[in-house]
Amino acid sequence: MAAVEPAVEYADVLVVGGGPVGLVTAYQLARNLPTSAHRIRIIEKHPKSSQDQYGRAITLFPRSSEMLDQLGLAEELAQQCFACRHTVNYDKDGKEFPGRGWSFMEQMKDTKWDFALVLRQKYQEEIFKSALRKEGVELEAPWDLKGIEVIEGAGTGGYKVLAGIENVETRVKKVVKCKYLIGADGGRSFVRRAMNVPFDGSSSEDKWVRVDGVIETDLPKPRTYCAIESPTHGNVLWAALDHGATRIGYAFTAERQKAYKEFNEEAAVKEAIASVKPFSLKFKQVDWWTIYVVGQRIARSFFVKDCVFLAGDACHTHSSGAAQGMNTGMHDTVNLGWKLSLVLQGLAKPDLLSTYEAERLPNVQKLINYDKDISRLMTMQLPENWKGDPDADPNEILGTVMAEAATFSSGLGIFYEPDTYLNLLQGSGLSSVQPGQRAPDVSLQKPATFEPTRLQAETPNIARFYIVLFVGDIALTKPALAAFTKSVANSQWLFDSKYPISWISIFDGPGGPSAYETLGGMPFGRVFYDEDHSAHERYGVSAQGGAVFVLRPDGWVGTVVEMGARAEEKLKRYFGRFLRVDGKARL
Repeated sequence: MAAVEPAVEYADVLVVGGGPVGLVTAYQLARNLPTSAHRIRIIEKHPKSSQDQYGRAITLFPRSSEMLDQLGLAEELAQQCFACRHTVNYDKDGKEFPGRGWSFMEQMKDTKWDFALVLRQKYQEEIFKSALRKEGVELEAPWDLKGIEVIEGAGTGGYKVLAGIENVETRVKKVVKCKYLIGADGGRSFVRRAMNVPFDGSSSEDKWVRVDGVIETDLPKPRTYCAIESPTHGNVLWAALDHGATRIGYAFTAERQKAYKEFNEEAAVKEAIASVKPFSLKFKQVDWWTIYVVGQRIARSFFVKDCVFLAGDACHTHSSGAAQGMNTGMHDTVNLGWKLSLVLQGLAKPDLLSTYEAERLPNVQKLINYDKDISRLMTMQLPENWKGDPDADPNEILGTVMAEAATFSSGLGIFYEPDTYLNLLQGSGLSSVQPGQRAPDVSLQKPATFEPTRLQAETPNIARFYIVLFVGDIALTKPALAAFTKSVANSQWLFDSKYPISWISIFDGPGGPSAYETLGGMPFGRVFYDEDHSAHERYGVSAQGGAVFVLRPDGWVGTVVEMGARAEEKLKRYFGRFLRVDGKARL
């Protein structure tokens, strides 16, 4: 009897992996692309058990929360999370030792999301799946990716990828032909291995244990992000979780391992109790536990054959020492999502996709470098290549390293290097916020109603750029604004609805009864007022000069130009590098 050929199905994008990174990637594409013209699919191999779902990643830092807020996802996370704003560090005798451990978390300012959003992966995934479902896409599980073939010569925009998939339960086989495939399938990524992408780095001999559950304790400040400097279990993590639970994490040293022929849940709990001494600990309920080997690895490429991407743990793995795993994955998916959306719509040139790796790889390398030091110090070892005092206290050095990495860990200081493409320098002295840096969230006031709002709330990530005019004091900047208006007046492309561009005008000072009368004409786009001058001050824009910012869809600054006669020329220079309409360069 002849073998039955697998059914062939089509999709614009196949996302492999149903964790947070895969779900948010699929959500962005489904949200940004018209469903009548594009099909997004996402598959997951494992029908996850409750134990798997409860554990894993727990913490989103401010920049990740900001990015999810601009995607319309963070509010639901905040409904269920434990919002952690307080930290404490205890020495081996149980005395508070300020300035060490997680103390940097109390300095995470300049954002509405000025806390660690702690919500276990199980609950995050439920929120992301629900949001994805509302966009018409259902997570398909359990489907296993069995093979990938890239068709050479398929041409730009063609179905370049043949993905063989199999239902784990029914053994039904299918072939999905897609334009792009995204591997968000974890540290043992099949996609990465199938594409022969080297995974550089190493695993150490260090083992760590994590235990989640409901506890009783005499620790004085249990509902915090806490570090305990244990002489036997390294720098112990104590993290207050959602739904009243707590996570205990500790180093399982070679010396402690000798006591166990088999390491099971009972042993994990026993060691957790020992790790937090001199404090008492009792588990009323254990939700989840794991033991794993600490290591750092990074894929040599994040984008292969112009059609296959890697994101999240599939292209970088590290310890949980700095709690950056899911955060780094969120930075990956948000960077990739809008770029792929614009290319699929024919609004951007395919070259734009190469900037995903160019921007993310250096930041992942920074994380790996930090993590190597942090993970060793948390295991009471000095960093490799340490040139300081060989008898230095690892806890003291850890405090210094964590403080140095603070803005990177919070995400608020992560930036992309200025270049000649997406982060374009076109003048100096216009502002203190430069291309490639995060666009700070600032308080604004709506016209007429004077309702308060925020810049990030008014610039959602829907794969559109925002041209933001900081108009300054209109009484002083009218000549510059008039020159700007004249400059862009005949530039139809700047206002063509085919282009993914929106306009915003921010006036320095309190609002009047009519934006038209304040300006003496129609303003550019939506109008907001900087009542207390704080927005202009935060961006370093003078009330006398103003400035024009281009904000990328993902909330980073693309370029800054003066509000004057050459503005149209410089905006065209910026957008002309990557935008197109109807498949033709039109700028």
